[in-house]
Amino acid sequence: MSKPSDLGSLKIGSYILLPHTDQPSGEPCKIIEYDTSKPGKHGAAKARIVGQGIFDGKNRPHVGPVSMQIHIPMINKRVGQIISINGDTTQVMDSETFETIDIGMIDDEIKGKIVNGLNVEYWVVMQYTKIMSIKTG
Repeated sequence: MSKPSDLGSLKIGSYILLPHTDQPSGEPCKIIEYDTSKPGKHGAAKARIVGQGIFDGKNRPHVGPVSMQIHIPMINKRVGQIISINGDTTQVMDSETFETIDIGMIDDEIKGKIVNGLNVEYWVVMQYTKIMSIKTG
């Protein structure tokens, strides 16, 4: 799921779907570079952004007018407890629904630090799920 927004209303740290199309598709990315140019005699102000993929880490550039409608991914941040780790797949039980899900992606910063019984924050974005951080307390 996604919602529309103006390109000019974004800033570094915002999330966007790239590459841009008229349909809400593309890879969820975090904006790591953002620059705007002033309007000239041949058109509107332009925004130049670079988005880094949340799930694949690839940088994706995009240039467009600041009034351009783009899609913002809806991020569902959830908390769960690790039940088991089998190779590249981690089984997590959601703390609210008690549903168990298998997650294949783990953020690079916490890879190797997760163990059974640990509480973690995981994100569900479109068709992807990824463990993002370790919850303390």
